[in-house]
Amino acid sequence: MSKRIVCLRHGQTLWNVEHRFQGHSDIPLDETGLAQAARAASLLAALRPTLIVSSDLQRANDTALALGRLVGLDVAVDKDFRERGGGQWEGLTRDEIAARWPEEYVAWDAPGGEPVAEVATRVALAMRRWAARLADDGLLVVASHGAALRLGICELLGLPEQLWSALGGLGNCSWSVLEEGRKGWRLLEHNAGTLPEPISSDDSPDAEGRGAGRD
Repeated sequence: MSKRIVCLRHGQTLWNVEHRFQGHSDIPLDETGLAQAARAASLLAALRPTLIVSSDLQRANDTALALGRLVGLDVAVDKDFRERGGGQWEGLTRDEIAARWPEEYVAWDAPGGEPVAEVATRVALAMRRWAARLADDGLLVVASHGAALRLGICELLGLPEQLWSALGGLGNCSWSVLEEGRKGWRLLEHNAGTLPEPISSDDSPDAEGRGAGRD
């Protein structure tokens, strides 16, 4: 057995439904999101996680707590698993962003926001730091956010930045599974847990399969 990481995106929030950029804004799960967290917990419990850690934002922490209660594990909190900071875009819809910042929208580069490379580095470093605490056959569940997880996974896999958009986004309460091998980390599953469906997150339109010119 090898060390594994389950990267679990949080459940749905009202701002997801409204297509608003959440970033560091601390938005709670809505009723659907709570149900999604309970469903994901019932499925992931079968993997027998040995360590659970979440972002410090409540939408991710409450998602993690649903699993922790089910398997009898405490949930650690790590600020490095926060979503990408959205700067001036936080709280705005995609249509509002596209209208006010057309060039930045195409590049998905929020004024005052966090650069994608910095997000990728902090999330991947946090994944490595927590995975180092696992036994050789341990399973770490990281409850975090769509853009943060996708970027962190790309960095952990050693993908060059120009290929990061090749990895699609994560739906609410969907997850990806990473395994440590002799040559580093590899991706076993991506965006598992639901059938293919539209994704609403702070991730780039390209990563979500919509293209920067569409919403």
